[in-house]
This record gives sequence, structure tokens and C-alpha cells, in this order.
Amino acid sequence: MTDQTPPRAPLDLDHVHGQFPGLRDDWVFFDNAGGSQTVRGAIERITEFLTHRNVQIGGSYAVSQAAAEGLAIGREAVRVMVGAERPEEIVFGASTTVLMQTLAWAMRRQLSPGDEIVVTIADHESNIGPWTRLEEFGIVVRFWPLHRESWGLRLEDLEPLMGPRTKLVCVTHVSNILGRVNPVAEIAEFVHARGARICVDAVAYAPHRLVDVRAWDVDYYVFSLYKSYGPHVAAMYGKYDLLRELDGLYHYFYGKEKVPGKLEPGNPNYELAYSADGIAAYLDELGARHGGAGDRRARIAAAWGAIAAHEDRLTGRLLGWLGGRRDARVIGDTAVDGGRVPTVAFRFDGLDSGAVARAMDDHGIAIRFGDFHSRRLIEHLGEDGGNGVLRVSMVHYNTEAQVDRLCEALDRIVAAA
Repeated sequence: MTDQTPPRAPLDLDHVHGQFPGLRDDWVFFDNAGGSQTVRGAIERITEFLTHRNVQIGGSYAVSQAAAEGLAIGREAVRVMVGAERPEEIVFGASTTVLMQTLAWAMRRQLSPGDEIVVTIADHESNIGPWTRLEEFGIVVRFWPLHRESWGLRLEDLEPLMGPRTKLVCVTHVSNILGRVNPVAEIAEFVHARGARICVDAVAYAPHRLVDVRAWDVDYYVFSLYKSYGPHVAAMYGKYDLLRELDGLYHYFYGKEKVPGKLEPGNPNYELAYSADGIAAYLDELGARHGGAGDRRARIAAAWGAIAAHEDRLTGRLLGWLGGRRDARVIGDTAVDGGRVPTVAFRFDGLDSGAVARAMDDHGIAIRFGDFHSRRLIEHLGEDGGNGVLRVSMVHYNTEAQVDRLCEALDRIVAAA
């Protein structure tokens, strides 16, 4: 019996490119894990807010009501994009790093000396540092090791780290170096069965695939909108009952019931929060163009399906080229099976990664080198010498022709070294 599923239509790249004003120049952006280009709808909403809604919320007059409406629209947009139950479960912040620090500080008084938190060696420092700083209050931090053969995080390696005093497990959905998707639903089920909660750093996942926080049953889920086609702002999902339990970081008269405001001291950036609706609208339209029907969430899901298929082709093209060379080494799994995002770290034998990346500038191709704030992982892998690793981080507005241009440029640079 043969598979009768019709092939997925190619991503409408002409439409996609028309929605990103920053793509007008000849530069190839392969540094998207550091920050993606901003979609036109997000830019337009920022302008609209600053032009027509730019006052403090909470007033009785019409413009203040419009400002509050804009914030509510942005919060609802993120709710739909992540699959949360209610908009109050969305907390805005300046960055994922800031939101993780907010969460750790707001959770501190729930923890007692001797309580334990598990973090992963494979994570970005944003989901490690805030938790290790709780050690001064007697909290014990344990590191979940990376399985070197599979480049993954295994539950059998987590099991011995968990005990009756384990309160929280912090994990990355995707390492911003290794690129492999970790099974957060399976991890969440495992963690919950042992009486702990889970906090997921989704920065390297959210720009590439549909987020479904309820299906995965995660407790906290944090990502940066500026790496997901928006401006420099971030969002944290938290289950409503858990957010209510947290201490607030706002004024003393903001009680625990002030969710999510108690976790947004000084108020969120209104215009940037509002811009999230522009991201959702872009995905909504893209999904409709690729067969999506039903409500906004369903059309957004269709968009991510088309995006994933396109990104898999990009990943396969680059990994195929690297795998055909004797002088290149990929840091991470090289399988392209739908379980990987198009973030690829690698090295060339005997070459300084910084020198290679800087040479790429002359070719009009933006890549990056170093540890990408996952320094513990890079040191653990022994890859901290020679200016760390090279990283090519692609998203759906990149093309196979651009991958070929990258490979040709790398070939020249390596040959000339």
C-alpha cells in the first residue's frame, strides 16, 4: 500500500519575502537565531500604536481605552500562537533572559533550603544562570547531562537526578547550537509524575514550529518574539494557577491575584506587545495560502506545516554539503527527519571559526561564531578553542539558492585559508 498523502505545496516565497521589509537588500541573513527580520504587520502595528494609541492604559478617556485594547490584542495574539487557555497566561518582558530572571525571583519564596532544581548542560545561560543564583538561598542545582552519542537529553539520565525535593526541571526545547528538538511533552509527563514542574526555554524552537503549550502540558514556556519575526520583546506562558502562586514584582498594592500585571513591573512595552498581532496575522494569512481553514489557530498551524517542510529542505541541503567534506565537522545530529530545526553548528579542521565568519562578510552573508551564550555546553563539548563554533541559523524566508551561495563562499574561504 502506498502513501496517498498529496505532496505539500511549496512555500510561497514571493509572498513571504514581500512581508519582510528588511530583506530588500542583497544581504543573506543566516544569523536568525540571534534575531530574525521583523514582519511588516508588526512594524505597522508599532507605528499605529505610537501614532494613535500612545498613552498610559487605565484612563477613562478614549485614547487610553484604545491603548488598553492594543495591549489586550497583543496578549490575545500570543495566546493563540502558543495555544494557551486564556490571555492572562501571557507575560510580556524585555527578553527571555529577563523573563527567566523574573520567574526565578518570583518563585524564590516557594522554595526552601535543600529543595532541588534540575537544569540542562545543553541550555542557553538564560535558563541556567537564574536558577544557579538561587544556590545562595540553599537551593540545590543539579545538571542533566547531554548524551553524547545521540546529542540528546535522555529520561534515563534525568531519573537519578530527581528526588522528593525536586521542585523544578528546566530544559531547552531546542539547543541553539545542536538544533535537535527535545520531546517536551514526554519530559513534562515524566517530571509531573514525580511531583515537579517544568520550565522550557523555547527561544530556538518558536521561530520554526507550532507551539502547543496545553498539548505538551508545560508549566512555563518562554521565548523571544524578536527571534520569531517581531521586535525586541519576549513572552512567557505560565499556567494561570501557577502564575497566581508567584510573588509579584510590582508595587506592594499589586496582590497575587494581579495576573499577569504583577510580573510586568512598570507595565509591558505597549507598542511592542501590540505588534505580536502583526506576527499572528502574518502566520494566519500564510496558513490560509497553504490550505489552512477554520479559526485563526488552525490557519497558523497550517502555516507552520508549510514552514517546517521548507526548512527541512534548507537543513538537508546544508547538512548534505557539510557531510560531503572531509574537513568539516557538524556539532550535533545530522539526521533530517522532521525532528531538527535549521540551526546548524560546525567547524572546519584547523581553522579559526572567527576568521571564517569574518571572511563571510565580504560575501554579503551574515553568519556568527562563538558560544551563543550556551557557554557551558560549548565548554562541555570541548569546542571553546579557536573562537568556538560557526553557526548558520536559517528560517523560512531563506532559500535553497542562498544555501548554495553560502556553500560556495565557504568553499572559497576554506580553500584560501
